Amino acid sequence: MTLLTQDQTKRICERVLSLSKADECIVSINGKRNGNIRFARNAVSTAGLIDDTSITVRVAYGKRQGTATINEFDDKSLEKVVRRAEDLARLAPENPEFMPAVAKAPFKASNTFVQKTADIDPEIRAQAAAYSIEACRKKGLVAAGFLTDSTSFETIANSNGVFGHQASTSLDFTCTIRTEDGRGSGWVKRSARDLARFDPREAADVAIEKALRSVDAKALEPGRYTVILEPAATSDLLNYMMNGFDARRADEGRSFLSKAGGKNRLGDKLFDSQVNIWADPWDPNVPVLPWDDNMLPRERQELIKDGRINALDYSLFWAKQKGQRAVGSPGNVIMGGTNKSTAELIANTKKGVLVTRTWYIRMVDPQSVLLTGLTRDGTFYIENGKIKHPIKNFRFNESPVTMLNNIEEIGMPVVLGGDEGPNPMVIPSMKVRDFNFTSLSDAV
Repeated sequence: MTLLTQDQTKRICERVLSLSKADECIVSINGKRNGNIRFARNAVSTAGLIDDTSITVRVAYGKRQGTATINEFDDKSLEKVVRRAEDLARLAPENPEFMPAVAKAPFKASNTFVQKTADIDPEIRAQAAAYSIEACRKKGLVAAGFLTDSTSFETIANSNGVFGHQASTSLDFTCTIRTEDGRGSGWVKRSARDLARFDPREAADVAIEKALRSVDAKALEPGRYTVILEPAATSDLLNYMMNGFDARRADEGRSFLSKAGGKNRLGDKLFDSQVNIWADPWDPNVPVLPWDDNMLPRERQELIKDGRINALDYSLFWAKQKGQRAVGSPGNVIMGGTNKSTAELIANTKKGVLVTRTWYIRMVDPQSVLLTGLTRDGTFYIENGKIKHPIKNFRFNESPVTMLNNIEEIGMPVVLGGDEGPNPMVIPSMKVRDFNFTSLSDAV
């Protein structure tokens, strides 16, 4: 895919805006090239390249809105998509929560594009898969994994003069490695904007070590344990909690941040003082676009500061209802940590459980963010600062709110996530007391 330049997309946006006869018009152009390679049972199974560029037009007559999308850019097609959006708007009922298009505001560019990642080709993808496959063949192990890389751009414009254009790159890699008899399993995930920060050999070695060490797992009685959660295990749980930072959900009693009487817990101390979580579109490790889905400029936001709720996310409508200033919704989640490695957290643990990964997570109670799920792909018993032996996997019932109150130590943050899936995150490993394991699981 050839990325459209800012000049090219600006001309397209200007053409669309000039064609619209509605009260207001909003335009977004998105282009993406996704390359991938998938392997299983020590062989590549699929590989591909998907690309598409589309334009979405949203118009309004009063409080009636219509939206249409097309992936053709000639003049006739541009006029067709505008007229389709206008026809739909005329037919639509009034939106009681309609908010007009945002006013023009400057966007401070973030460094989301790396040419080396954009240059990834089939040979690079194949080599990344080959490292895992060849290493596993030599050790009598079985590898399965998926590498996907993305090069994209987004352009936004509206009839109030808003305009923004930015390109992005990312890659995500996951690999599961098992023993041939299926008794041991290891897993690893790596994410990056910059290909130079991705080492497929290092990733494969981590999964291989966990697979070999997890054979002959012993049963440990369910109960409350001191747990060391690796970053991937922590991030899956925190994602559920961060969804509760929507101000409207909190004010309407639908969140763990709700208070009686239509109030929220902004300013309340809910977590251990070590907990600091923020969003920053210009973070060098997880930069994101400097605008959100409503074309609002993003800002650095301290979401949790020293354990206190410091900011909530207000939509345009809810900000107006509550007399608040609307800010672009966070595009990433960054949790502060230390320079301690996971190995150091283990060394400081007299008795505990090391969790590589959590999965099959489901919400039990939204008001407390009580979750249930399973550990997998490498769960180990720690004794006197060392991994003593692998243990069978557990089902857990635990809330990340409680978890962040029970922190004993925080480790070094790592990058997780990307364009595919949840917002990118920088999350540390952490040592947590009284983590609630409720039953055993025979799955590896």
